[in-house]
Amino acid sequence: MEDVSQYYDSQTMDGRKLAAAFCKFDAANDQDPRKITVDGEEQSHETWYARRLTDWVMRLDPDPSESLLLASRCQHICRWQIPRSNYPEGRAGYLKWREELKKFHAEKAEEILREVGYDDETLAQVRELNLKKNLKNNPDCQTLEDSLCLIFLIHQFDALIMSTDEEKMIKIVQKTWAKMSERGQQEALKLSYSSQAKDMIEKALAAPH
Repeated sequence: MEDVSQYYDSQTMDGRKLAAAFCKFDAANDQDPRKITVDGEEQSHETWYARRLTDWVMRLDPDPSESLLLASRCQHICRWQIPRSNYPEGRAGYLKWREELKKFHAEKAEEILREVGYDDETLAQVRELNLKKNLKNNPDCQTLEDSLCLIFLIHQFDALIMSTDEEKMIKIVQKTWAKMSERGQQEALKLSYSSQAKDMIEKALAAPH
């Protein structure tokens, strides 16, 4: 079981319960058929992604709530089970897929949290974060959204640029930027980008919104 002491103040959280939840989340994500190799070790894509998200949440909020930590580890839990290809092409199909994914992640996470023994209040808080409710008024939700956007910019941005026309990419960057808080935007500006990614961000931020 993972040592989670780095994530929390042991006086305010039950480390054994948090570790058990992380273990179950990771075990579910380990079933992802998509594999990547990191530092010579093969692991599932979703397990890798969930751990990066937890790391970013900790970087943005060194004193996170327990519900935020839990939500960071299960935000995309078992995502491969509902592929984008199951939905019609186009924006309407994409939005329907995203909405159903959020509900699926929330329900899967709630099932695991109940097994671990979390109370209804914590379940409700994690569900709200998974569904991204009250984004601009919930600091935990905003931290989670900032972290998701930063992972996108670091790990997925270049590949998307290669497959997407410039006009559409400018809109994607602008929408991503609008989702982030000022803190998230400042972190994004500190990242190391490829020349094409840096150029795309500069164009997007300079273009009319």
